[in-house]
Amino acid sequence: MLQIAPELYDEVLSAYDLGEGTITHTPYGEGHINNTNLVTVTGKDTRRYILQRINTDIFTDPSALMKNICGVTSYLKEIIAKRGGDTTRETMTVVYTRDRKPFYTDSTQGVWRIYPFIEHTICLQQCRNIRDFYTSARAFGQFQKNLAGYDASTLHETIPDFHNTPDRLRKFKEALAADVMHRAADIKEEITFVLNHEADCSYMTDLLSAGKLPLRVTHNDTKLNNILLDDQTNDAVCIIDLDTVMPGLAANDFGDSIRFGANHNAEDEPDLSKVNFSLELFEAYTKGFLEVAGDALTPLEIETLPWGAKLMTLECGMRFLTDYLEGDHYFATHRPGQNLDRTRTQFKLVHDMEEHWDEMNTIVRNYTK
Repeated sequence: MLQIAPELYDEVLSAYDLGEGTITHTPYGEGHINNTNLVTVTGKDTRRYILQRINTDIFTDPSALMKNICGVTSYLKEIIAKRGGDTTRETMTVVYTRDRKPFYTDSTQGVWRIYPFIEHTICLQQCRNIRDFYTSARAFGQFQKNLAGYDASTLHETIPDFHNTPDRLRKFKEALAADVMHRAADIKEEITFVLNHEADCSYMTDLLSAGKLPLRVTHNDTKLNNILLDDQTNDAVCIIDLDTVMPGLAANDFGDSIRFGANHNAEDEPDLSKVNFSLELFEAYTKGFLEVAGDALTPLEIETLPWGAKLMTLECGMRFLTDYLEGDHYFATHRPGQNLDRTRTQFKLVHDMEEHWDEMNTIVRNYTK
């Protein structure tokens, strides 16, 4: 993570009116993209904030990024207020600078933003039980339902082609042809797996192009650790990390959750005998997601939810394999072959989904309103 001079924090914090009191800051959280600090203002009362330096190597247009976040959070506040919810807890709030801007650009061209800290919440890195996974499904289902009326075409693509599976296939083929690390000869099985699934890659994008699936506001990183839970009730409170909110397909958000959570293995598990897709977890998530979002989705969107699970998993595996071919420059690795192990876990999950394809579709139909 980027080292930041102490005086730069003083410059940034002075650009905001955080009220009277002594201001301190400490590193916070387990994120790997943005530099995140917890800011505490101690005075007559104590107020806490999340301060982040946006990673502009990844998010190259921070103005567009923050426009997305401001638009979506403002819309969510309206929806939450209409049903009598707590707009200070159930969605993120952007703190504006003294100049009424949603972010601050410092003297080194670093870009910063501040959110109020949502108190009395916890963030889990992994499910403790099946109930946590069900809760996360309801949370992301509510996010999808709340934003069903938002015009997704007005959003900027903060990372172009992020979940464009045919484009991920194209990039894989380019990396395979270049073979800069001379690794292709040793991964023939994985290469064959991708090429055997080439026709699948365009299934969802073809439906979108044909106008059969609607463009939705999608989160694009629907993991458990992007949900704040109430620290007493364990109920979902707020969806966080809105950097990848973009136009997309509802099935992709559903599918990314399944890819991440409907199994009991580590993402880089070397022993594939331990890697298994869990129908029990898939059913728990499907139940929670459709209980909340079902009436906001079209029949075809619901029907294609298993495709979202399969393609998000296949796509992620292709991304790991592409990075392996290119020399492991995108995903952080801590040991040789880690990206290859990650690839193999994803492809094993795809294989398992295909083995249970009929059951997956039956589960979706059982929870369709």
